[in-house]
Amino acid sequence: MPSLAIDGGTPVRTTILPYGRQSVDEEDIAAVTEVLRSDWLTTGPKVAEFEKAFAAFTGAKEAVAVNNGTAALHTAMYALNIQPGDEVIVPTMTFAATANAVVFQGGKPVFCDCDPETLLIDVRDVERKITKRTKAVVAVDYAGQPCDYDALRSICAKHHLALVSDACHALGALYHGRPVGSLADLSTFSFHPVKPLTTGEGGMITTDNVEYAARMRRFRNHGLTSDHRERHEQGSWFYEMTDLGYNERLTDFQCALGLSQLKKVPLWTKKRQEIAQKYDAAFRDLPLDSLGVRDGVSHAYHLYVARLRLAELSADRTQVFKALRAEGLGVNVHYIPVHMHPFYRDRFGTKKGDCPVAESAYESMLSLPIFAAMTQKDSDDVIEAVTKVLTFYRV
Repeated sequence: MPSLAIDGGTPVRTTILPYGRQSVDEEDIAAVTEVLRSDWLTTGPKVAEFEKAFAAFTGAKEAVAVNNGTAALHTAMYALNIQPGDEVIVPTMTFAATANAVVFQGGKPVFCDCDPETLLIDVRDVERKITKRTKAVVAVDYAGQPCDYDALRSICAKHHLALVSDACHALGALYHGRPVGSLADLSTFSFHPVKPLTTGEGGMITTDNVEYAARMRRFRNHGLTSDHRERHEQGSWFYEMTDLGYNERLTDFQCALGLSQLKKVPLWTKKRQEIAQKYDAAFRDLPLDSLGVRDGVSHAYHLYVARLRLAELSADRTQVFKALRAEGLGVNVHYIPVHMHPFYRDRFGTKKGDCPVAESAYESMLSLPIFAAMTQKDSDDVIEAVTKVLTFYRV
């Protein structure tokens, strides 16, 4: 058996393969350069063009561009008029921004546990957490797999709640043939470099509600009734501030990059799905499990999350993590359950034991490299390194 790199052996790779990475080609660069040479760098025509194309791609009536995924979540909470005293149910298995957006508006996030097979929001726990103060439910399409939107819509309709989809992982995914972005009252997306589409930083909210869309467009622009381009076209200087908003605008050159990237999303999704299938087959006899995939969905595989069967290993997750990093894999962990972060423990009194399924999953999970630009050698290296490390530690 070969020695592990962490013990002085030869690593599988001499350079780190990240868990995710953007794909930017010459067409993308040309699209950005064209805008940089134009008269409009921000609040110009490319913003509306990107919004229209994104709405069409997701099957929504409206799309509102903002400057990052967190801003998308915050803007969605504003659209719903979340206020102090309101509760919003959010899964604990997510990035902190999902819950933070509720707090930004003065609301209280109520943490929900996850399904043990998929790590998606547990719809039964959602119903248990509903109170007279509950105003909305946020469903996170964790790792790129759509949640059970039929069940969630039924629950929300029964209790007169808004349904928000945190689809930041899931652009390109389908739920019973319907694209993510058209499955909830509001759907949010991130365009960070590791996401399915990148604008450097950026985000989008989709909705069929035109009033929500108008409210969100004001919010992203300081709460003003018009933006610079609208006033330019009208030959006017006049605007009014009707509410307290933020500067959450996305630039035209970022929107140009997004437009160029958007048409490549189907191909990139297919490539990630092929890598995931390759991993599933290669890891079948190793002491780790991939997450379950529900019937009727097309998984976007923003992340490939595996769970170690720790009872079959002589090492814990931290040791395996370090060993894989030494072999050249940029493995990661997604996520520390949000209710376990000090801010939420101190501010909202959350504690260990609140969401036991998520807490247990966190102790054994690893995210392996998966992105569209990976070569066959890259994916082969992942399989070789995982096999090498887990075989060494297997009891």
